[in-house]
Amino acid sequence: MVIELEPRMNCPLDAAMSVIEGRWKSTILCLLAVNGSMRFNRLLDNIGCVSPGILTKQLRELEKDGIIVRSVYAEVPTRVEYDLTEMGWTLAPLLKSMSEWGLKYIFKNKVIFDEGIILPVSIDNKVQQRP
Repeated sequence: MVIELEPRMNCPLDAAMSVIEGRWKSTILCLLAVNGSMRFNRLLDNIGCVSPGILTKQLRELEKDGIIVRSVYAEVPTRVEYDLTEMGWTLAPLLKSMSEWGLKYIFKNKVIFDEGIILPVSIDNKVQQRP
């Protein structure tokens, strides 16, 4: 069964940006691209300054848009993991390009990185391993 959805915007760029906009969505996507599937608390710990409610909201929106998949395992306690879908992995080159742009034009003048920070510049290596 094929479900045809109405376009969300009349501009393809706006439609794409509406999927990844949100304070924590790009961070979530980069974490999943670099680390693979992650549990909620691991995402929460890695992001650090997001509330559980906001993280849940952003994860639900990404899931609704088909960018991530939420897998629930019948264990006690219940285990829930998040991972990029095939469509989510198609965003990896875009995220890499945006990261490179940020490094080139913004970060070198505006942000001081802590030691050991991991940037999502290795995403393209992971894409080749994914669907």
